[in-house]
Amino acid sequence: MATCVNGCAPAVRLCQRLNRLKTLDDDMMATSLKRCLSTLDLTLLGLGGMVGSGLYVLTGTIAKDMVGPAVIISFLLAGIASLLAAFCYAEFGARIPKTGSAYMFTYVSVGEIWAFLIGWNVILENMIGGAAVARAWSGYLDSIFNHAIQNFTQTHIMDWDVPFLAHYPDLLAAGILVVASCFISFGVQVSSYLNHIFSTISMGIIAFILVFGFVLAEPANWSQKEGGFAPFGLSGILAGSATCFYAFVGFDVIASSSEEAKNPQKAVPIATAVSLALATTAYILVSTVLTLMVPWHTLDPNSALADAFFRRGYSWAGVIVAVGSICAMNTVLLCNLFSLPRIVYAMAEDGLFFSIFARVNPVTKVPVNAILVFGILMAIIALIFDLEALVQFLSIGTLLAYTFVAASIIVLRFQPGKSSSSGNSSTSPNPNAGPFPATSESQTIKEDSGELKEYESFSDKLQLVERAKETEHRGVGQLKARLEPYLGRLLGDFEPGEVVAFCVLALMVSSVSLCAVVEFGTNPLQLPVWSFKLLVLIFSLAYIVSLVLIWVHEPQTKTKTFQVPLVPFVPGVSILMNVFLMLKLSYLTWIRFTVWIAIGLFVYFGYGIWHSKEGLRELLPKDMAARYVVLPSGSLVETVQSVQPDGQVDASAPNVNASAASMTVENTARTLSSPS
Repeated sequence: MATCVNGCAPAVRLCQRLNRLKTLDDDMMATSLKRCLSTLDLTLLGLGGMVGSGLYVLTGTIAKDMVGPAVIISFLLAGIASLLAAFCYAEFGARIPKTGSAYMFTYVSVGEIWAFLIGWNVILENMIGGAAVARAWSGYLDSIFNHAIQNFTQTHIMDWDVPFLAHYPDLLAAGILVVASCFISFGVQVSSYLNHIFSTISMGIIAFILVFGFVLAEPANWSQKEGGFAPFGLSGILAGSATCFYAFVGFDVIASSSEEAKNPQKAVPIATAVSLALATTAYILVSTVLTLMVPWHTLDPNSALADAFFRRGYSWAGVIVAVGSICAMNTVLLCNLFSLPRIVYAMAEDGLFFSIFARVNPVTKVPVNAILVFGILMAIIALIFDLEALVQFLSIGTLLAYTFVAASIIVLRFQPGKSSSSGNSSTSPNPNAGPFPATSESQTIKEDSGELKEYESFSDKLQLVERAKETEHRGVGQLKARLEPYLGRLLGDFEPGEVVAFCVLALMVSSVSLCAVVEFGTNPLQLPVWSFKLLVLIFSLAYIVSLVLIWVHEPQTKTKTFQVPLVPFVPGVSILMNVFLMLKLSYLTWIRFTVWIAIGLFVYFGYGIWHSKEGLRELLPKDMAARYVVLPSGSLVETVQSVQPDGQVDASAPNVNASAASMTVENTARTLSSPS
């Protein structure tokens, strides 16, 4: 048995290294970047990230090839799924105002290897998103000049016929990315001003499209003569929804920018909600106008809106729309080039990616190396790849990031407070504190009203001791008190948050299994009806039971920042919807995704795991001791000190006074006693 334990020790240590969590600093607002973005800035960034090539190009592509006029429903479903994910991003962005978006959120709640893979996919998502927008930008500008740029390139420069690549190198798309990267490197305020200008023009032209488009609308274009409203059926609508996620990937730029926001606790939730609501409304209305102006099967996928006005005889309107599309796509380009380097910077800052990308320019306060290098890589992708291939590859990374962020919300909401100095779980004197209370910070025991109270009599102190016992017993991640008589024997012996962690894993597995059976059970797998129904029932019950078991535990409450409502049910539904939409994507997308993951694992095990700052932090002393001493005056002194290896105690740790009873806390073990 001992031999088995010794043999398993390296594997156990490896698992611990792969799943270690990021330790956050005491001062969450401290940053080497510049905090200068307002709520309006973040809202326009989010809106600019969503309303661009998706509106002017993706709408026509999906309507013609996948859905028909029912693209309206596809955008609505994608918007709802994005809203559930946006709730999770808003909570994380407000509570953890650090750059890195889904990567950072996964790192502080799930583990290092998962955070790296999410960050790796978000990098790909932004690179492909920017390249796709640049290709669409080039196509729209080319359409204004009757495709003269494309014809010149194919005739005088190069023309190839290679699978999975574009028919010709798009020099214009690559050039605009290089120019935009240079502007982004000038600083966050320059990026914000440019985004304001382009977003204002874009919104004005969208209003023009809606007004003039409804004037030209012909309901006959939705008739059976033209193929009907949903010619591809429900399957086409759902497949279209999966691809429509490309339109909504931009809202995570708000969370990525939280480290540069003046007041992220307030600005991030408001900006996320407003920008997503406006973007979803714009997509639905523009889709309605487009499919009513011309028959859906005659749309031009490269420049659908402008071409629709040209074909109705209003060439001047088509030019206006083309100009508006270029302005809108400029905002998306700026957002992609704004978000991508900051995610790379966050990973490099944590030691998981090459350290050269963690350098911040002292003048502009932006990671210039990351901006220029990944801007050039994005330009190369736009140069050689086709727009359709880029769009199909994009949604899977987005959906995976949404899934892990939703799971991270559940884990974070039900795990006990974490020490920012040691990273170890500990029971905080105040279970309603924020998610990461620092044990080195001053902690004061207060009344429920939030006011201090002096305890003069010994009976008052005993009442506080009893209340402290009750509060500790009902701490975060523990079974709810009212359910303990019924579930205490089954769940009462687990550590706080342990059951929730297992249930989140079961929730993910049951979601994947249920969606796989529903998607592939009847057709590719040819399952008998009885086995199909049985599997659906089993995995549905597993999904529901996982949610219920999470719900019966105590969550964190009374935080000062925005919280996702109805946890764990809202994140649970988000996970289910994201997984289902992922399974609607083509097998080629999954093959490309698998190759990218393999490359990411090679980078992580070759570099990241050896340079992780959390790994270096593990070598530092991290045991803490806290003592509560009742003075003769009745006040309570708390001293939190690090325990040195030689037994000497650092006397420089802070202390604080508060009214309370006598308590002693050492290495997270509490004992209650009365003063002598």
